[in-house]
Amino acid sequence: MSFTNLQECLAATLSSDPNIRISAELKLAELFKNPETGLALSHLILAQDAELPLRQSASILLRKYVKERWSPIFHTFKGSAPPVTIKTQIRQAVFQGLSDPDRRIRSLCAHTLSSIANSDWPDEYPDLLNFLVNLISSGSPNSVHGAMQLFTEFIKSDLTEDQILPVLRQLLPVLLSVLGSTESHSAPTRARTVSVFRQCVTALFMVKDQHPQAVKEATASVLPVWLDAFKVLLNLDIEQELQRSDNWDGLTVRIQVFKTLDTMHTSFPRALTHYLQEFLNSSLHHLQKLYPSFVHYYISPSESAPRNSEDETIELPQLICPIIDFISTVARSGKAKTWFEGERFTAMVDAIFKFTQMTDDDEESWATNPNSFVAQEEDETQTYSVRVASFDLLGVFMDRNPVQTIRVFDQIMKEVIRTSEMEKNAGHANWWRRLEAALVSLGSQAEAVLDCLEVEQESERPEPIDIGALLTNVIPPVLSLSECPFLQGRGFVFASQFSRLLPTQSATQYLEAAVQVIETPNINIPVKVSAVKAVHNFCQEGNESLLLPYASRIAKDLCPFLPITNEDTLLLVLETISSVLEIDKAKWLDIELANSLVYAILQVWKHNNKDPIFVSMLTDILVSLASSSAPSINNAVINQALPALTESLTSAKSDEFWITSSAIQLINSLVKGSEKLTEGFFSHIASVLFKCLGEAEDRDLLQNGIVCLTTVIRKDCSQLVAWRDVNGRSGLDYVLMLIAKTLENQDESGGLFLGDLIIHLLRQTGEAVLPVLPQLLQSMVNRMISAKTATFIQVG
Repeated sequence: MSFTNLQECLAATLSSDPNIRISAELKLAELFKNPETGLALSHLILAQDAELPLRQSASILLRKYVKERWSPIFHTFKGSAPPVTIKTQIRQAVFQGLSDPDRRIRSLCAHTLSSIANSDWPDEYPDLLNFLVNLISSGSPNSVHGAMQLFTEFIKSDLTEDQILPVLRQLLPVLLSVLGSTESHSAPTRARTVSVFRQCVTALFMVKDQHPQAVKEATASVLPVWLDAFKVLLNLDIEQELQRSDNWDGLTVRIQVFKTLDTMHTSFPRALTHYLQEFLNSSLHHLQKLYPSFVHYYISPSESAPRNSEDETIELPQLICPIIDFISTVARSGKAKTWFEGERFTAMVDAIFKFTQMTDDDEESWATNPNSFVAQEEDETQTYSVRVASFDLLGVFMDRNPVQTIRVFDQIMKEVIRTSEMEKNAGHANWWRRLEAALVSLGSQAEAVLDCLEVEQESERPEPIDIGALLTNVIPPVLSLSECPFLQGRGFVFASQFSRLLPTQSATQYLEAAVQVIETPNINIPVKVSAVKAVHNFCQEGNESLLLPYASRIAKDLCPFLPITNEDTLLLVLETISSVLEIDKAKWLDIELANSLVYAILQVWKHNNKDPIFVSMLTDILVSLASSSAPSINNAVINQALPALTESLTSAKSDEFWITSSAIQLINSLVKGSEKLTEGFFSHIASVLFKCLGEAEDRDLLQNGIVCLTTVIRKDCSQLVAWRDVNGRSGLDYVLMLIAKTLENQDESGGLFLGDLIIHLLRQTGEAVLPVLPQLLQSMVNRMISAKTATFIQVG
């Protein structure tokens, strides 16, 4: 195909007419089989007289070509790899594109060459590293920008342990030169040098055991030079960078510096010893200077934050989080003890309390999405944010020196309460944010604070904070602030987190208020969810004299939430119901409520039977329901749940093993919760259960079946012994077949479960096991001969 024809085909792929576009795309897919197409695309990328969209399209398609036609190393490879001569020409053209005048072409070429390097370097492309170092050393801003984009990927994915040290000797001096050339190179390019340096530090750490002396020499000579450079960079006036309205380029360098300091302290902490005081001072200075802009662009935004010169988003949290992470790493290590004292420590905690404020985006998201609102405070949250990083740092401070940290908490809380009241009286719309932030910050450390207060009280020392005053004077008025739903909800949660300190009358009032919110329709989502969290916290505290009068009421209130919630909110509701059912061992249940709960639980299971977290929670709830000693509750629970679960065993398709497996887990919960099995329980499930286990290949399904049968044998072995199928085969015969099947399996992980089954079978069945005992023993002896693990051998 001629160069002109290729241009026309690419132009057609950009057509607004779908027929023309699809026809061109199909034609290109066919052309990819011809190696000359890749070469033509690489030449088009460099054609300065071609239109930019066409060159960009050619670059994107060339990367697609590389992924599909370059080498079998790519999982998307379709064959027809180009010959070595054409590969060489393509590599040369793409490398030349790293110096293209247009930034977008440079970036696209860097991505394409990174893919090529994954396949070809170092065997087929041994000169790549030298070429890149020379390109960076050229001093050309365009060339350095393109090379740094490639290096960011290259160091991360392509260097082996043996290659890293020679590379660093060549590379690091050149990178340092670029970092210091503020006039010649843009901040984003200089930031990439720090990012590559950080990856080099990680690589050095990975090879320090294989090359201890070389790494020691490298760190001793290289790291101090970079640390000195970081000191200079961080001492530059950050306020000037923040005041720029066109871009926040300067922040990109600071982001990478703090990320690198964190990595260096983790990998080579001794190298930072003499620098820690200065870098901690710089961290505090940055947080204090960033806060006004954080308020302006995120808490009370009137305009969007500037982007960088490469039109990429730069968010202040991208800088704030690495700063907080670095402080956490240092504090957690126990270093710089004298720094975390006095006025500097107070200023640090005050800054952290400020940054835990809800942003405008948080408020918008959490007001309508209960799942994100619930998830943001969970310890296992996957969403990292300034708020989450702040909670983590406060936890580190509590671990280091709880009394000192709580005293600072108290000092800051008093100031926040005072200023919030002043702002409220002055009519400031956001007066509630700092108070909510202070309460959530203190509440995030509730367990540690309570433990510390208990120790101080036992030692007859003055308490470092008066939580009682907060619960008496600050929180009650907050609970009626419907115009500030997030603060109102926080009041409920905070009171429940410190419920241990509440007098019985006050605790009852708080619990009653939370239950009323749950019962009231048309309440804001944050308040409703916070009330559920509060009830859950009260239940976790376990004050049965307080909770028992409310148990039935709470369970009835929460049951309707089960079919209308999902994800994190549903999990919260389930956890709360589970905690409520532990109150007085659910003796307060009545048949109507039990039936409602079982029905709702089964509906939740049908929609979440693939999720092990939900299944585990549902099994716990069914155990609690079945174990209630209230009259007729056990029968009601079993009569409601067992037919539905048995039907699921029957109707589940062979490839829906998770349905069968989780249904058996729930049946086991019914058995486990029953003091003695109701008449006919085992005969109801036996045929379908043994059929499922006989056909099962999934390991978890078999293990759940073994556990269920073990529980049946422990609770009421007579039902299993007495059962017969239509052909007269006994339950013991089927158990023996299951044991034999499991013993024959080469996967020995089920040995522990099988051992329990055999032990309880021999203990509970008495003489009934004698007819099958010889066969059982023979199966065990035969399997022991080939057993490989100690656990499996112990079965015998």
